[in-house]
Amino acid sequence: MSLRIAIEPPDEGDLDVIHAVLAETYWSPGVPRDVVARACAGSLCAIARDVSGAQETLAGFARVVSDRATFAWLCDVFVLPQFQHRGVARDLVHALQAHPGLQGLRRWLLATRDAHGVYAPLGFVPLAAPERWMEIAVLAPYGRSRG
Repeated sequence: MSLRIAIEPPDEGDLDVIHAVLAETYWSPGVPRDVVARACAGSLCAIARDVSGAQETLAGFARVVSDRATFAWLCDVFVLPQFQHRGVARDLVHALQAHPGLQGLRRWLLATRDAHGVYAPLGFVPLAAPERWMEIAVLAPYGRSRG
């Protein structure tokens, strides 16, 4: 397996795979494809591709929502099962952290239920003052509740 990580918008075929995966995740169950496409269009996306075969295959994805001056929110990170446990998620996040447009930011955030071990080596830590943070959480924006 040979992987290539690129910061680029997903193409239509990528969007089909990204949507299929995200629609089954605990954080965006049932998300419509057009919402995924709009989210990607408004974000900086990192895509991991397996380039070892005759045709490149999507292996993983991550995106950042940012003002590119002070703040970045890392989200929608996933690696397809056949590519997991090879450091692909860390490579995707590292590529985003190294992007020239995301340097000198005051804060990076993410939310995860079960992948703290992936993000800790990249510098992510629990919130220092969680009591300062508030949210509006819409529990079933796409008709299915979150887990």
